[in-house]
Amino acid sequence: MNRRGLSLNLEYAGDFAAYWIYYGMVGSFCSAYLLDIGFSNSEIGLIIALASVVSVFLQPALADLSDRSRKLDQIGVAGLGTVVMMVLTVGLMIFRRKSIALWVIYILTLAWELALQPVFNSFSRRLSESGHKINFGICRSGGSLGYAVFMVIMGSLTEKFGTRILPGSGMAALAVLLGMVLLTKATLDKAMKERNSDQEILPRDDAEEATEEINLISFVKRNKLFMILSLFILVLFFQNAILNNFMFQVVDGVGGDAEDLGRIMGVMAFLEIPALFFFDKLNSRFSCSTLLKVASVCFVGKLLLLYLADSVTMIYVAHILHLVSFPLFLPAIVQFINEIMERGEAVKGQAMYTTAITVSSVFASVLGGVILDVSGPKLMLLVSVALTVLGAAGVMTLVDKVAKKPKTLEK
Repeated sequence: MNRRGLSLNLEYAGDFAAYWIYYGMVGSFCSAYLLDIGFSNSEIGLIIALASVVSVFLQPALADLSDRSRKLDQIGVAGLGTVVMMVLTVGLMIFRRKSIALWVIYILTLAWELALQPVFNSFSRRLSESGHKINFGICRSGGSLGYAVFMVIMGSLTEKFGTRILPGSGMAALAVLLGMVLLTKATLDKAMKERNSDQEILPRDDAEEATEEINLISFVKRNKLFMILSLFILVLFFQNAILNNFMFQVVDGVGGDAEDLGRIMGVMAFLEIPALFFFDKLNSRFSCSTLLKVASVCFVGKLLLLYLADSVTMIYVAHILHLVSFPLFLPAIVQFINEIMERGEAVKGQAMYTTAITVSSVFASVLGGVILDVSGPKLMLLVSVALTVLGAAGVMTLVDKVAKKPKTLEK
């Protein structure tokens, strides 16, 4: 890898780091921030659910903008989106009390942040057009590393100074993010000029035509088992949304505080790095089906240990299994779908998985908030354990059968 290629990879890792640092403020500290202002758990769950729904509509709009605009590619859309988030974050700094305005602003802020995630993920394809190799796994690890450091630091600062420092910290992260996006854009422009002018990329219209060989109805008919598998993934990821949205309540339930939350979430992010770094090597020795089964079992083990935990230390112990649960499942399911789908249905397959995760987040946000207000974190974790067992059983039963799907598209 030459100097220009190294710069693109490092800057892409920096983009991910700044993006996930901001998510730490608006997403991971969401419960701590809104509870401190006076929102109930049910209201927080509703805010997160509505944000997820709004993001579903924002994502295709942003994708269409980057596809159709001659002036804005994925990186340009990310820069524009960052500016929008900065404006919304100013709103969070102004409205510091429970109000309708804060409801709307927080929903839009979180929705916009979630909607930009696939845009940043798509940087890898755009950057690779320069002719340089982009290692997505390693670059994505930069996001986990940045998030981990932020969560540890902000956990301590929030416990010392209160949650009101979060919007200002988020604005600082967005300033860094905008700077990194602009730097990435500048480096890409230089790399594109250096590229051999004779190199040609598949025309966009041809690429789109290649991915639209079958319609949605035909896709569903051809992939009935995959659709059922997606439902079990939806159930399996209920716990992931619960832990992302309500970990503060779980930590508080065993006597922890915001500092403990920051450290625990930081440890989780650190544990994601090895699987992301070495997924290609793991996948060369084990099939995606096997890796998905292992990750599913570890999801169950982690949730069971969290349910049994009676101290912050036990929560740390439970998260050891995070090493081979989410960070292994994520790249494995993406690769699994790419392997089993024909080119004409691959996009729909990935979209179906993303939709399942989003629906799971909406369901978990609403139900989790209600359970917390009615009973508390223990019942919420017990429900999560039961659903995780069901989801894992479905994945383990169906994943091999789905992998054997015929490869020929029906005309």
